[in-house]
Amino acid sequence: MRSLRIFATSLLTAITVTSPAAGAAEPSASDIVKRSLDTYYYAGSDMRSKVQMKLINPQGKVREREMTMLRINLGAAGDQRYYIYFHGPADVKGTSFLVWKYPAKEDDRWIFVPALRLVKRIAADDKRSSFVGSDFTYEDVSGRDVDDESHALVRKESLGGRPAYVIESKPKAADYSRRVSWIDAERWLPLKEEYFDARNEPLRTFTAEKVEQAGKYWTVTARTMKNQQSGHRTEVVFREVEYDVGLKQDIFTERYLRDAPSQWVR
Repeated sequence: MRSLRIFATSLLTAITVTSPAAGAAEPSASDIVKRSLDTYYYAGSDMRSKVQMKLINPQGKVREREMTMLRINLGAAGDQRYYIYFHGPADVKGTSFLVWKYPAKEDDRWIFVPALRLVKRIAADDKRSSFVGSDFTYEDVSGRDVDDESHALVRKESLGGRPAYVIESKPKAADYSRRVSWIDAERWLPLKEEYFDARNEPLRTFTAEKVEQAGKYWTVTARTMKNQQSGHRTEVVFREVEYDVGLKQDIFTERYLRDAPSQWVR
């Protein structure tokens, strides 16, 4: 009997020590946000996708945008390059957008306006302005840095059947006072974000409408941003999403703003 008790005690101790759930601490709010940003904006070494955007006013009138998005990651420091080319409609066809993203300083952004044959630098102060008339900002397209805001873990709850961390983020400088995010606790993608203005009134709401696996990476393939004060919303669908396709850094230069790289933009 004594040997049986010793065996049972040892077994219980082993189970307690080796169980991953035993005493497991939740990650910090900053760690959750950092992992979410990495998953949402940095998947793979590069990415190519066709993008369909619908701008919908409160009366239901729809304007559409068709574009190709390219993105490449540049080493462990977190630098990235983004290139977006507009296929239509006619009033924006040939417009292209370029971002050189740096985690440690303000990003460089340029837009090419074909009607003027002009490359325009987008000032740092404009990164939270509307992206081509949509409810998404330039920052929403290419991402922000985790240190741009302070973060607090509010709670953990289910959203749409998915376990989620609820994070409140307060920006150091922005046109919103705070942002509440629901981040998938397993896939690490943002499922929902609510932005509030200085009066704590709802400003904008982001929703991940569809999450799918593209290759080995979970991807938000359908997303919506709604302006809660105007009633205007923007719906975006990513199609033909490909990762690790072999993009080269020289694509992401002013030369290709004026002359789209036909191999990748079609």
